[in-house]
Amino acid sequence: MFLEGNATQKAAARRWLHEGRSILDLTADTARSLERTLGARDREKLDQYFSAVRETEQRLHKAEEWESKPKPKVEATPPTDIESLSDVVGRTRLLYEVIHLALQSDSTRVITLNQTVPPGVPPVEGVTQGYHNLSHHGRDPGKITELALVEMEQIKAFRDFLAKLHGANEGNGTLLDQTMVLLGSNLGNASSHSNENLPILLAGGGFKHGQHLPFSQTRNVPLANLFVTMLQRLGLETDRFASSSGTLTGLEMTSA
Repeated sequence: MFLEGNATQKAAARRWLHEGRSILDLTADTARSLERTLGARDREKLDQYFSAVRETEQRLHKAEEWESKPKPKVEATPPTDIESLSDVVGRTRLLYEVIHLALQSDSTRVITLNQTVPPGVPPVEGVTQGYHNLSHHGRDPGKITELALVEMEQIKAFRDFLAKLHGANEGNGTLLDQTMVLLGSNLGNASSHSNENLPILLAGGGFKHGQHLPFSQTRNVPLANLFVTMLQRLGLETDRFASSSGTLTGLEMTSA
């Protein structure tokens, strides 16, 4: 994202991208030759295939544009990778550093960080078991205590990431003011694999914060309501997204 390749490296990357587009052209031509012999159902599947090909072509085109675009200059020491997969907190901090640089240099406007459960025992003081095993605590007090130690360190890393965004000036405010940051989980209770009552944390983006919005644990509102509110904050005129039933009650915006 930030390293500028030399002429040889750029030429090799462009050749690789061109070969990818050539392969797509060839497969698309072959598929079109079959279209005349297919029934209605098979043509529907073929249309889905063509849609996937077009999306791939668009991604390759964007990659070619990025390859020719001068890379942003940042005043930062290149991060040193942490090889231990069990160090979930340290590796998360590294990724937050890259995300911060990407947003500050306007290299992208949208970033998704998806973290899976790491193997091994996290190097956190007081933790003696693997993260996945701790998440399936079965209400064991000892496991819950160790799980809390790991997740506290994760929240500290997230706090420090938000502090970096808050410390970067952007327009008349800070980078955090201009960025919606959503932290969440796909499980409300990992021990029972329940996806109800998800713990969700929203920061920045021009919302009024400093509050906890609890909802009914038995008849909770759809998480998609939050996404509708965020879309509206982006200026999109929509009142529906996926399973939403409206906007999220209690979440207010500051002045635009």
